[in-house]
Amino acid sequence: MSLRFGIIGQSPGNGHPYSWSAICNGYRPDAMALCGFPAIPDYLARQQWPHDRLPGARVTHVWAQDRKTAARIALAGRIETVVARPEDMIGHIDALLLARDDARNHRHFAAPFLRAGLPVYIDKPIALSMDELDALNMMQLRPGQIFSCSALRFAPEMRLDAETAAGIGPIRLITGMTAGSWQTYAIHLVDPLLAMLGHDTAPRLLFSAPAGHDGRTLALRFPDGPDVHLTAAGTEAQPPISLRITGLHGETTLTFSDSFGAFRTALAEFAAAVREGRSRLPEAFNRRAVSIIEMGLP
Repeated sequence: MSLRFGIIGQSPGNGHPYSWSAICNGYRPDAMALCGFPAIPDYLARQQWPHDRLPGARVTHVWAQDRKTAARIALAGRIETVVARPEDMIGHIDALLLARDDARNHRHFAAPFLRAGLPVYIDKPIALSMDELDALNMMQLRPGQIFSCSALRFAPEMRLDAETAAGIGPIRLITGMTAGSWQTYAIHLVDPLLAMLGHDTAPRLLFSAPAGHDGRTLALRFPDGPDVHLTAAGTEAQPPISLRITGLHGETTLTFSDSFGAFRTALAEFAAAVREGRSRLPEAFNRRAVSIIEMGLP
């Protein structure tokens, strides 16, 4: 039987309610063209429909902060039901997609669904501080009820393959760059970084500083590992999301390129977690990721 997902949107600058619902349901091209995020209809149009839809799951209910926004998401993403209150979904869905990246509001929106025992996929970043992460985790009725990640954790183009790693030698420096604010986009660097280096050991803070008009830079040193410099360039610059890896014998750059593939893989992982009864993502990974995000805040 197909899983029924509810979806909550929409935070400023975040088109995930549109893209995630399309991945599950398919989409109406004319309505999606008006979503306000040109990249979304562009990469959706490059897929093969209905073949590339996520099987075994549908977004059936949507809520947004105003009904017109919810109706636009529903029309573009073929969602059947717009609800007046988020909690009106409870009893009609199997899991929730909390598709907002304003971390300060995550606990508010997730609370009724966690209390109802529903699995919740919380958009990145799950939290901006360890205190807020602990408060969220304490609301779970069972371990693994919360699922959260940057989808770039699953992007193959952001992984260092064994042949390239052997060619560049021991890693001395990793330099990461993304557009956008530290609060919402740094996690796109942190998750693939930890997937590469591991999340067991805590890095040491070297410095955190402003970058450009409204960006942030964070420098870390990993024990027995490389120095890492991560920059969220802010709203004025638009660099691609990338990790430049410098080794003893050479260097390589990993550049993110496939939003659809990464989102679809993350949603498939969440669907598997719903069926299995708990997230397969280690909680310790998110704890390390949030601790690094917190280090970079002003």
